[in-house]
Amino acid sequence: MFLLPKYDSFWLFLLIASLIPISAFSISKILAPVSQGPEKLTSYESGIEPMGDAWIQFQIRYYMFALVFVIFDVETVFLYPWAMCFKELGISAFIEALIFVLILIIGSIYAWRKGALEWS
Repeated sequence: MFLLPKYDSFWLFLLIASLIPISAFSISKILAPVSQGPEKLTSYESGIEPMGDAWIQFQIRYYMFALVFVIFDVETVFLYPWAMCFKELGISAFIEALIFVLILIIGSIYAWRKGALEWS
């Protein structure tokens, strides 16, 4: 009835997965050379002294284009498991996948009409 002993390997894996990055950062903090100075605080652009302010305001369309790409790219990954077991799932899974693809198409048409896919 009590299932906690079945998670022993999970807790061990979680502990090891937590200790590895913590120990890596700790060792890096201890062994890394520390040099503070005015040169360390300046920005570096291919050996050329920076001209003007380092803060440049980007237009929102670059972020929107990237977000739309990431969303549709990640959404299409969900089609791979469905395609791998297409024969076993039957017609109802085909209809569900068709609805899923139609939602993606409607979303891309909406983004296209709103101008999120316009680069210039």
